[in-house]
Amino acid sequence: MVGDIGFQSLYDWIMGYALIGVTLLLFKYVIVLPPKGNSLSMDTAIFLACLFLFGIEFSLNVLLFSSLIYSFYEKRINWSKHLFNFSAYTIMLISTYYVFLFFNGTIGSINFINLFAYLASFLIYFFVNSLIISTYFWISDKKSLIGVLDGMLKGTLESYVVTLVLSLVLGYLMDSSGVFGLALFAVISILLSIVFKQYFSLYESVKTKANMDHLTGLYNHGYFKEILNEKFEEMKQITINKPLSMAMLDIDDFKIFNDSNGHMKGDHVLTLFGEILIEKCKEKDYVVARYGGEEFVILMPETTENQANDFIECIRKELNNTYVDGVERLPYGCLSFSAGIIEWNIEMYNPTEFLTHADQAMYYAKEQGKNNTHIYGHEFEPLEITASLEELEQQLKLLLAKDIYTYRHSKRVFKFAVEFGKYLLLNEQDKKILSLGALVHDIGKLEVPREIINKTGKLTAEEWNTVKQHVTWGREIIQVDKKNASLVPLVELHHERFDGKGYPYGKKAEEIPKLARILCVIDSFDAMTTERPYQKTKSYNDALDELRDCAGTQFDPFYATAFIDYFNKEYMQVEEDITTI
Repeated sequence: MVGDIGFQSLYDWIMGYALIGVTLLLFKYVIVLPPKGNSLSMDTAIFLACLFLFGIEFSLNVLLFSSLIYSFYEKRINWSKHLFNFSAYTIMLISTYYVFLFFNGTIGSINFINLFAYLASFLIYFFVNSLIISTYFWISDKKSLIGVLDGMLKGTLESYVVTLVLSLVLGYLMDSSGVFGLALFAVISILLSIVFKQYFSLYESVKTKANMDHLTGLYNHGYFKEILNEKFEEMKQITINKPLSMAMLDIDDFKIFNDSNGHMKGDHVLTLFGEILIEKCKEKDYVVARYGGEEFVILMPETTENQANDFIECIRKELNNTYVDGVERLPYGCLSFSAGIIEWNIEMYNPTEFLTHADQAMYYAKEQGKNNTHIYGHEFEPLEITASLEELEQQLKLLLAKDIYTYRHSKRVFKFAVEFGKYLLLNEQDKKILSLGALVHDIGKLEVPREIINKTGKLTAEEWNTVKQHVTWGREIIQVDKKNASLVPLVELHHERFDGKGYPYGKKAEEIPKLARILCVIDSFDAMTTERPYQKTKSYNDALDELRDCAGTQFDPFYATAFIDYFNKEYMQVEEDITTI
C-alpha cells in the first residue's frame, strides 16, 4: 500500500537509515562524464533496488527522507527544483512499480525469473523520465518537445542502461549480504566518482588547450564553429522568437602596425584586444573567439542587432582610447576596428550564411572609412555580391555540350528570375542572388550520366534517384568558390516543397529560404512549359493552373500567386493583344 510514512520493522528502520545515508552520500559523489555538465547519479540505482526488494512504500519513504534532508542541506538550489525532482522521482517509481507487477514481477529478491518484468520496468522508467524532463525543457526553454526528446534519447540512453543494470547489482548485493552489500556498493561508487573526477579534470584540461587560441586566451576558430552550429540548431528548435546576434570584428590597418612596429608588438595588440573582449563579454555571457589573424567574432544570445550595435560601439570606443606604443603610425593615430553585425532570423539557411552576412557587413563598414560598426541589411547601397555573371555563365556553358535542354532551361529561368525579382520589388541584393542562383541552379546535372540525362523514355526509380542528387552535386560545385556562398541555398533547395515533401531534406514553409521558394516556382513553370524528351509540354494556361492548384502544397502560395499575376501581366496580356489585332 502507498501512503504510510516511516518503516514497519526494526530491520526496515536499519536498512532504511542505511539507504537514506548512502543516497545522501551519492548525491555528493556523482560520476562526472563528458561533456561538461553531464553526470551519472547512483541514487536512481538505489531507489530501483529498493523497489525490487522492498516494494513501493519502502522506496518512497527512502526517497522522501533523503529528499527532505538534502533540501535542507543544499539551500542554494531553489525549493521548487527540489519539489520538482521529488515529484518526478515519485511518478517514475510508482509507474515502474505497477509495470513490474503487471508483468508478474515478484517483490523480495533479485531473481532471473523476473527478467522480463525488469526489462519492462526499465523501459517505462526511461520513458517516463525522458517525458518529464523533455516537458520541463519544452515549457521552460520553449524548445520543440520532439527535438528535446530526440536529444535525450541520443545523449543519455547509455547512462540509463548503466544505471538500471547497477540497480540489479545493488539489489543482488543487498539481497545476499544486507547492509554490508549496500556498504560495498557505496564504497565502489565513491571510488568510481573520485577516479572519474580526476580523469574528467584531465580531459577538460586537454580539451581547453585544444579549443583555445594561446596568444589571446579566446576560443579558436574551430571551437567557435562547433558552438555556432549547436546554437544554430538550438535556434531552429525554439518555438518563440529569441534574438541571437553575431559580430565580426577586424582590427583596422593591422598590417601597417605590424610592418611599422614589428610582429612582437603586433602580438601585444592582439593579446590586449583579447583581454578587452574577454572582460566585456564575460559580463554578458557572450561567446568570443579569435576567428583568424586579426579577425574576431562574438556570438550574442538573447541580443537584438541594435543592442549588439551598442555593445560593440562601447568596445570600439574603449579600444580607441587605449594607448599602445606605435599607434601614432596608424592613419587614425589610435587602435580601431571595423565590425559587422547580423541578427539571426528563421530564413537563415545555415551557420555559414550567418557568418557570411556578418563578414559582408564588416567589409561594408571598412568601405565606409573603417573604425565603425555596421548592421547587415542597413546599407545605403546594396552590398556587392562578389560572384560574377560572366564566371557563372562560363560554368553553365559546360552544360551546353552535355545537355542542351538544361542549358536553355537555365537561361530562361534566369530571364524569368530577373523580371520576377523586379516585379516583386526585391532589394538589389536579393535580385542579384535570385538571378545568379537561377542561372546555375541545375549546374549539378553536370555529374548526372549522359545516358540518363538524355534518356527519351521514362526514368527508372534508380535513375530518378540519380537525377535528384544533382542538387547536392550542384552545392558541392558552387561552394568551392567562397564568393558563391549566397547562391548555395538556391542551388541546393530549389526542389524543396512548401508542404515538406520535396528533396533533399524535406524542409517546409519558412524553413526554406525565401529566394529558394521563389526559384522553385519559376523553375517548375519553365519545366512545365518546355518540351523535354520524357515529358509533354503544357500550355501557359495549363501551367498557370497547375501553379494555382499547387499553391500551398508544392509552392509557396504567396509567390505562386504573385508569379501568376506577373506572367499574366507581362506575357498573356501581350498574347491577347496580338490575337485581338
